[in-house]
This record gives sequence, structure tokens and C-alpha cells, in this order.
Amino acid sequence: MQGVDLLAGQAHQAMVMMSRAPRILVFDSGLGGLTVFREIARARPDASYIYVADDAAFPYGAWREPDLVARLLDQMAGLIAAHEPDCVVIACNTASTLALPALRARFATAFVGTVPAIKPAAERSRSRLFSVLATPGTVARDYTRDLVRSYAGGCDVTLVGSTRLAVMAEAQMHGEPASDAEISSEIAPCFVSVTDSDGTVRRTDVVTLSCTHYPLLLPRLMALSPWPVTWIDPAPAIARRVVQLLGPSPAGSLPGEASALFSAGAPGPSMRQALAGFGVDCHTPATAG
Repeated sequence: MQGVDLLAGQAHQAMVMMSRAPRILVFDSGLGGLTVFREIARARPDASYIYVADDAAFPYGAWREPDLVARLLDQMAGLIAAHEPDCVVIACNTASTLALPALRARFATAFVGTVPAIKPAAERSRSRLFSVLATPGTVARDYTRDLVRSYAGGCDVTLVGSTRLAVMAEAQMHGEPASDAEISSEIAPCFVSVTDSDGTVRRTDVVTLSCTHYPLLLPRLMALSPWPVTWIDPAPAIARRVVQLLGPSPAGSLPGEASALFSAGAPGPSMRQALAGFGVDCHTPATAG
């Protein structure tokens, strides 16, 4: 009976979505998920969006894993009840690699997660030497190491757990940019040069940005790189997955709206300006959780 009920619920959801544009909730610990929201909004401009920043708990990497899972489940219960989204995008590698199974087990809503783009990095690396730039928690998680074992055989993979880059990206969105030296120090371990036994020199040629905050710094990362590499932003792939689940925008559909929620309270002027640059409205509900 449970399977029948699930199929009935999915059929009902599909019928509702045929009569209106979908409602998509994009969730992150801070402003990093805006890089994901931007790509999804380009793919489904007709959808209505609720961007949720759990900034009261930022950064998630500082949390004990059981406590963070409990918080995510609690936050999501309130958000789903209040907004009834057709899809929830967890625009955070830390939250996705840790809590997606628990979220999918608890809620019938469709979830799209954000995980390290190791498969595409392995496919695009010509030197067979690439780096995964992430938070320490994502680097340490078995989920990430399983992806390396499954998709990066034959590659030399450098896992770099930056302790400060997400905080720097968040600060930059608040009008407080880090220095070039500080950013260079965080990304330096990504750039590796090795000499093989036959004398061939190989260098890192791909870096996957495995924290949604990092693309906020992409122009500076490119400028400060010791040599050119391909930077992989997972946002376009996440947007494609959302379209697979919800379908494309109907012809002639009108643009939807996007509003923001913050667990720490109403955003300040710099945050409002940053959100406006992504097309997110700040005069609608100001707090979450």
C-alpha cells in the first residue's frame, strides 16, 4: 500500500504542476546557494523561488554531524509545511553529502542535492591530475571518497579542504573582500606538479568547486591561479537535474518571482544589494526557522 500511496502522491503533484508554475525552494547555509539559484532560474524562469539561507548556523562545517542532520530535518519540516515546494534544492555540498538520505526518507518532496563533481572532473582532465576544492567536512566524508573510487580511477586526485574560503566568499558578498594573499593561500594546495618515471611532467588541469560558495569568488580564483585550469561549477548540472524532474518552461510562460528567507533575521543593506544582483526580492518574508 505504501508504494501505491507514493505513486498516487506523485501523480497528484504532477497534475498540480500542470496547472501552475512550480515552486522551488533553494536551501543553503548562507549566500553560496545563489550560484545554484541563478542557474536554475535561467532554466526555469517561470518558477517561483524561495531562497533560504540558514545563516544563523553558518558555517555548517563547524557543526557535529548528528546535530547538523537534526537541524536540517527540523528546518526542512517547517519550510515544507509553510511553502509546499514542488522541489527542494539543497545547494550545499556539506548538507547534501551528510543529510540527503535522511531528508528523502522523512519527506515526500523531491530533493536535488549538490555533490562534488568528480566524474566530470575525471572526464575533462587531460593530465589525469585534478583537485577537489571543498570544505574539510566534504573532503573527509566517505561519500566524497566513494565518488573518487568510482569515477576517478587512473587519476591522481588531490582533495583540498579549505578552512576559510567559504567564509571569505560570504564576507565578500557583505562587502568585505579578503586579500589576494589570503585567497592564494587557500587555493595553493590545489595546484600540483608531478614528474612521472619517464620524465613526463604533469600539472593539475581541472579544479572542481565543491562548495557552492566558491563560485562567488571565481573571477578572483582565476586571476590568482599560478597557471590556467578548468574550474568546474556544479550549478549548471543541478539546473539540468531540476528540469529533468519538473520539465521545461511552457512556451509563453511569464517570469516567476524569487524571495529570500534568513534564519538570522532580516538582511542588512549589503546583503539586500547582493541578493538584488541575483534577482532575489528582499521585501518579502525576511526570516526562516
